[in-house]
Amino acid sequence: MARKGHHPTKNNAQRPRFWGRHAVLAALANPDRVVRKLWGTREAVGALDLPPVIPITYADVADLGKMVPRDAPHQGLVIEVEPLDDVFLGDVLDAARDSARPILVLDQVTDPHNVGAVLRSAAAFDALCIVTQDRHAPPESGALARSASGALELVPWVRVVNLSRALGEIGDADYWRIGLTGATETTLQSALGANKVALVLGAEGEGMRHNTQQHCDVLARLPISPKVESLNVSNAAAIALYAVAVG
Repeated sequence: MARKGHHPTKNNAQRPRFWGRHAVLAALANPDRVVRKLWGTREAVGALDLPPVIPITYADVADLGKMVPRDAPHQGLVIEVEPLDDVFLGDVLDAARDSARPILVLDQVTDPHNVGAVLRSAAAFDALCIVTQDRHAPPESGALARSASGALELVPWVRVVNLSRALGEIGDADYWRIGLTGATETTLQSALGANKVALVLGAEGEGMRHNTQQHCDVLARLPISPKVESLNVSNAAAIALYAVAVG
């Protein structure tokens, strides 16, 4: 039986490959991450403290370059991993009943670089988790892990079937749900209160869907210059998390 607030099946795609020191070292340090294989230069591998169970293949820089997207900065290291185990929204909320750490909810943000950057900001500001709809979010990938700079291994990522239901569950856990949009006069600063906060952000261009907005307690905007129409979603997330952190 599928658990409440959770996607019912795993992504059966090919195992992701991560590259670059930050992503590789973070994956190796995560006890919940299964690493199947590592490729690297002798110099790069020699600098690691590796468990003996990980199969290692030594390769030169040119061969490693063929394993990653063109011009990707692999820094002499590539690993193949299993996706992380499922994270259940109810479990995360139950474990954080006495915590005021913020939650980030992403509505149809599909670019892996943006999601990776959001994860990095979430780690920097000690967010409780990020929540995405499973069908409208990228899978774990090398590009996402690279953008996250290790944060993919640090911040719980909850994938749900129905984002509106998840927002309902978050509201039931006493979170004040703030949807970020430019189409309101209410500023984020004025929308913040004493409650625990869930920040809801939509994709660039389209923004949050109407149904997602309907499940927010308030809609608020970042007070940016009218010379700029909008911010990249990862930049908006970082600024909003800072605003929550400083109160």
